[in-house]
Amino acid sequence: MLVLTAILLACSTDQTVKTGANNESLSPCPKSPNCVSSLSEDNSHYVEPLSYKVSQEEAREKLISVIDSMKRSEIVTAKTNYIHATFKSALFGFLDDVEFSFDDERKSINVRSASRTGYYDFGVNRRRVEEIRTRFMAQ
Repeated sequence: MLVLTAILLACSTDQTVKTGANNESLSPCPKSPNCVSSLSEDNSHYVEPLSYKVSQEEAREKLISVIDSMKRSEIVTAKTNYIHATFKSALFGFLDDVEFSFDDERKSINVRSASRTGYYDFGVNRRRVEEIRTRFMAQ
């Protein structure tokens, strides 16, 4: 029943990709619980940005390496100040969009991870960001 509900919810939602690829800024999270962002003012969507102490270029390369090391990931856009990657779920192949925007003045990387379809994500986007953070800090 849960699987059927997930499929129906995924099929009934807008699958338009809403990313900051055009202006390198991160879009706000929708009201649905399937998104987290370091720029969110809403605690239910908020996640800490990543931080770095090296140069922006080194942090960018390190982040790309982390993303490439993760299963079912693909880097869609990799600019100097912005990275957009997708992650595909193992079971149904649903896509999640994960974006990163570099703030070299603050030595931080803002992040947004959102399901492209469906309403609930059962915490997948938050766990993914924390896994990326763990891997990023370990390198």
